[in-house]
Amino acid sequence: MIDIYYKIKALHQQGIKVHLHCFEYGRAEALSLESMCEKVYYYKRKMSKQYLFNALPFVVVTRSSEKLVETLLRDQHPVLFEGLHCCFHLTDSRLTNRTRIVRMHNIEHEYYYNLEKVEKSLFRKIYFGMEAKKLKHFEKVLNKATYVAAISPADAKELSGRYNNVHHITAFHPNEKVAIKEGKGNFCLYHGNLEVGENNEAALFLVNEVFSKIKTPLVIAGRKPSEELTNLVSGFSHIELKANINTLDIDELIKDAQVNILPTFQATGIKLKLLAALFNGRHCLVNSPMVANTGLEDLCSIQDSAYDITNEITRLFELPFDMTEKARREKILSESFSNAVNGKKLIDLL
Repeated sequence: MIDIYYKIKALHQQGIKVHLHCFEYGRAEALSLESMCEKVYYYKRKMSKQYLFNALPFVVVTRSSEKLVETLLRDQHPVLFEGLHCCFHLTDSRLTNRTRIVRMHNIEHEYYYNLEKVEKSLFRKIYFGMEAKKLKHFEKVLNKATYVAAISPADAKELSGRYNNVHHITAFHPNEKVAIKEGKGNFCLYHGNLEVGENNEAALFLVNEVFSKIKTPLVIAGRKPSEELTNLVSGFSHIELKANINTLDIDELIKDAQVNILPTFQATGIKLKLLAALFNGRHCLVNSPMVANTGLEDLCSIQDSAYDITNEITRLFELPFDMTEKARREKILSESFSNAVNGKKLIDLL
């Protein structure tokens, strides 16, 4: 959602007129989109459970609309499909003569397989497993795309092994400049959407395997933490859970923390929270799956075992952030993660 929003903004700033088509299933219509788009269309997503038994992935078949196709046929503009989820109409013969680009936010079947591994609910576990199999089969529709825009170098490399129309255009994001606070923070931070299984797993790992062994303060921030995580954190006086706080508050926590700790157990796509930490935070401590093949390896401290992460936290917590490092971050991030540069790459494909 963040990638899409800032992509629209970047295209708008470069003079592209965006006609945005949204499937709605719970969120209110966003008036802020109107100022950046030529026109915004909304379509009801078909959320009936009967689609769970369709041969196509649930996330795909529920995002179909004849009205959408009829609207697209009024002109000859290029069409950008946001994710495999939105590719139901990619193979529609009526769109054959159009430039059709698919933005891949992940290798979707791998992402769903990993969600299956960490899911606690039996129903959701079965659902993720079924979707993963269907998405792996459905991915072949990318052969029909004019171009595929992969979000990370690793994803681009993998997809290029299966398709001959793949380009790398990295994530669009809200950060325009590196804004690191001087001075030293007095806590470590892990943040993410805690409702997502992989983020819940990472938070549990940090509490159980790392911060239970040391007294360094840790803040965990994110929406909808699990009961398991909430109960676990309550047993430690130096670990605080900030649930359901807004984006501005999380941004302030990123800036105030001495160490932003971001392990992941799923190396898919690129994590926007990593970019947020690098643009705005002091020390950034990650494990290999978080940063591998992103071009951001040199800007992070990379540790993989709980033992090594614990030792590195102890070291970084006492180490003032070298503000000369800010210039190095600015150089790498402005070259490879500039919304304006990536907007131009996308416009060249369109």
